[in-house]
Amino acid sequence: MTTNFDVQAVDLSGVLSKSAEEKAKQIPDPATYHLLCMLPEAKEEYEGGILKSSQAMQYEELLSPVLFVAKMGPDAFKDEKRFPSGPSCKVGDFIIVRPNTGTRMKIHGTEWRLLNDDAVEATIQDPRGIQRV
Repeated sequence: MTTNFDVQAVDLSGVLSKSAEEKAKQIPDPATYHLLCMLPEAKEEYEGGILKSSQAMQYEELLSPVLFVAKMGPDAFKDEKRFPSGPSCKVGDFIIVRPNTGTRMKIHGTEWRLLNDDAVEATIQDPRGIQRV
């Protein structure tokens, strides 16, 4: 992927030298009915112990149906007509969504997604073993 940005003109020294607490403040707060979710880190090897290629790792990251709910916007799941049974998930849950759901971004090397509250299809206790087919 190419960008139209002049990488030489971007000064990252202020971001990269920040403490963990300062970096945490750079995580966006979702607005309105949005959820901020993090992709769990993919395993570097298959069950048999064979290492995955970088392309396989990227494929798993891009198309993962499993996300971890980090933050919720103030209006998430508040619409009683759309959510008569209440919220579909809470902060700290692992959720199942359609692949490529939401606005993708990387923050300090970690992939995050900003998605609508109605994109949640299920919650799961333990995401290990769940993969896209």
